[in-house]
Amino acid sequence: MPYVVDFVNVSTEGLESSPVAPALAGLRANEARYFRNKYDHVFTVSTADEAPEALDWVTRILKDERDIVIASRPLEVTAFEVEGIRMAYVFYESGLSINAMYTIEDAGKRAVGFKLAEGMEVPEELSNFKFARQKSKLAGVIRGSYFVIKGEY
Repeated sequence: MPYVVDFVNVSTEGLESSPVAPALAGLRANEARYFRNKYDHVFTVSTADEAPEALDWVTRILKDERDIVIASRPLEVTAFEVEGIRMAYVFYESGLSINAMYTIEDAGKRAVGFKLAEGMEVPEELSNFKFARQKSKLAGVIRGSYFVIKGEY
C-alpha cells in the first residue's frame, strides 16, 4: 500500500528492519521535502514487492552501466516523472538510498545518485566511489556520490 512520506513528522514506517532506521527515515523525509519544495510533488513510496518495475529499472541501470549489484535487501521504492525528468528511488535495508534521474529529452541530465544514511558503512559494491558529506536537519550527515548514465533506458 503506497505511503506518503511526511517530512514534518518523520516516521520509520516501512523501514523498521533497517539497523539505521531513524537515519534512513530522515534521509527519505529529506528527499520528500526536496520534491515538495522544488516541484510541488508528493513523495509516495511503496514496498519493493508492490512496485517491482521501479526496482528493476534502477537495478538494470546499475548492472549495465557499472556492473553493480546491491547486496542489501530493497525495502521501499518510488518512481515518478516531474518536469520532463523520470525519477526512481530505492531505499535499502542497509541504509542506502539510490536514485536514478533520467531526463526524457536526449540532451538532458542522466545520473544515478547514492546516499548513505548516518551510521552506515560504505557497502563493498560502492567502495570505488568517493562520498561527499552534507548536513541535513532531517537526516543528520548524509554521504553522497553519483555517476553519469551513458546508455539509453
